[in-house]
Amino acid sequence: MQAVRMHQTGGPEVLALETLPEPAPAPGEVLIAVEAAGVNFIDCYHRSGLYPQPLPFTPGMEGAGTVGAVGAGVTDWQIGDRVAWAGVPGSYAERIVVPADRLVPVPATLTAEQAAAALLQGLTARVLTAETCPLAPGDQVLVHAGAGGMGRLLIQMARARGARVITTVGHADKMPLARAAGAERVIDRSHEDVLAACRDWTEGKGVRAVFDGIGAATFDTSLAALARRGMLVLFGQASGPVPPVDPARLAAGSLFLTRPSLFHYIAEPTALRAHAAAVFGAIAAGDLQILIHQTLPLSEAATAHRALESGRTVGKLLLVP
Repeated sequence: MQAVRMHQTGGPEVLALETLPEPAPAPGEVLIAVEAAGVNFIDCYHRSGLYPQPLPFTPGMEGAGTVGAVGAGVTDWQIGDRVAWAGVPGSYAERIVVPADRLVPVPATLTAEQAAAALLQGLTARVLTAETCPLAPGDQVLVHAGAGGMGRLLIQMARARGARVITTVGHADKMPLARAAGAERVIDRSHEDVLAACRDWTEGKGVRAVFDGIGAATFDTSLAALARRGMLVLFGQASGPVPPVDPARLAAGSLFLTRPSLFHYIAEPTALRAHAAAVFGAIAAGDLQILIHQTLPLSEAATAHRALESGRTVGKLLLVP
């Protein structure tokens, strides 16, 4: 089979398509023919070495496809089942072996592309807005990068819980996409003062929460934008890691700072399936809109990483065998 491999860390150029032996499921595992794999910033972190992985390594933490074989002891899945997964590396490939308890069913109403585009980011957005910082009607929140795949999902899920959203985008041409997702106010951070806009929008009070996946470039502004007892949810670092923070800074408003990882919230199979069912159900009902920016072949994994890191994508990037 063909798979994207990296033998060293570095830029997108370290990603190459190679021919590998056909995998086989061990006991408790399932072999899946991959139909679509999602491209996420965590893949870039693995590639760059920011999140070290054993080499050689096949990136890709989410995907969707069809069960091709099951290992001994697997009873939940049968050949031909449509499934999706998140948090399992090796998705940039024609086939992948996944532990049976890390799979979720894909409803007949969804395509493999929709499932692969929605799962990891959809689970993350749901967990952040429902568990990490449970939002309530009337809460005012700031979401960074509101036109991206993750940002649009966060806006929609925050709005579904009754919260009001102000968001940032990196370019003016992305503003309509963020508004369409449900943001009340959209800030072009390349030309506007984000902190001043947040203070104006909240009548000087600050926001209840900030959902920040950008990291170093936005951290100080995010912290300053919070209301008293507000929470900064730092879930990514697209612009680089945040330098060490003096906890005394939080005393300015009895603030909360958290750096959540999705995988701690979906470690139990029951939690994984419940959250996935909620995400897929919202898509099927038309309550959650998934925007796929571009679909590329596996051979163009490096192109996908360059596009994602450029900050100019809107919606989700997918790789297909």
